[in-house]
Amino acid sequence: MEGWAGPAGVVAAPMAGGPSRPELAHAAGRAGGLGFLAGGLKSPAALEGELDVLDAMGAAAYGVNLFVPSTAEVDRAAVLAYRERLAGEARAVGAALPEPRWDDDDAYPAKLALLTERAPAAVSFTFGLPAADAVAALRRAGTLVLQTVTGPDEARAAAELGADAVVVQHPDAGGHSGAFLDLPAWEGTLADLVAAVRAAVVLPIVAAGGIGTPEDAAAARAAGAEAVQLGTAFLRTPEAGTNPVHRAALASDEFERTAPTRAFSGKWARGLENGFMRRFPDAPAAYPVIHHLTAPLRAASVAAGDPSRTNLWAGTAWRAARDEPAAETVARFAG
Repeated sequence: MEGWAGPAGVVAAPMAGGPSRPELAHAAGRAGGLGFLAGGLKSPAALEGELDVLDAMGAAAYGVNLFVPSTAEVDRAAVLAYRERLAGEARAVGAALPEPRWDDDDAYPAKLALLTERAPAAVSFTFGLPAADAVAALRRAGTLVLQTVTGPDEARAAAELGADAVVVQHPDAGGHSGAFLDLPAWEGTLADLVAAVRAAVVLPIVAAGGIGTPEDAAAARAAGAEAVQLGTAFLRTPEAGTNPVHRAALASDEFERTAPTRAFSGKWARGLENGFMRRFPDAPAAYPVIHHLTAPLRAASVAAGDPSRTNLWAGTAWRAARDEPAAETVARFAG
């Protein structure tokens, strides 16, 4: 595992929506860590283009993350009612609300085939377990398979599937929760969670969630993690594709805390608490339908320089993030 995560034992987390662009993945790798591209809800052509960019940069090793599509039924009436409630928010920023898209990621099979062919160093999955044949095909291609888990039971399921390692995500992590079993959220520390997963499986562990200082990383390693995965810590680096509104919010004193919300995407995700989150605490569970529904509203909010109506994903340790090159971030958290 140490070799896979680079000599630093630091993984630049896959952050969908722009931050995890090739420049960040390459910079993390050059600094001795491992960078990731975010393939969730991205077209196969767009993902292949990013792979080509990384290869042209001479990146020796990198990973790609995919969202496993959900098979859960969506409450269509609840989505349509939510769309009506959002009408005033859309008008406030001059956005039009689209008709709901009821599908999940139809391009997922094509992206799996692409990654099996291109064989990056690692492929990680979140939101669910991939099919066993997909895991086997990736491993035959020489790719390490990682599964995001949020507790010991999910880690056992990943081990039974044949995953090479688990990314153990604490609820303090920014962005979407990778939980795929109906379990209560972990209530202890990240170190406690890592220790519990270590007792449950013999797989290598990548610890993630709420790691804001080198001391946090050291505690996760002491509990049994071979590497740490950082997301929020990289959001203010110049190599990240973080949009200007999000970047400014992370450095602002305007926000007092982070909180989990379903308001923007229909799936629980942690971000800087803004007005939109407070106005819609009861958004329906309908991912990615809500994600597509709010996309124009969020884009218009960013274009207007308004942080109050867009997602500002961040973990609980967001105040520790620095405006520094990605290489310096890797060095600070190296094991």
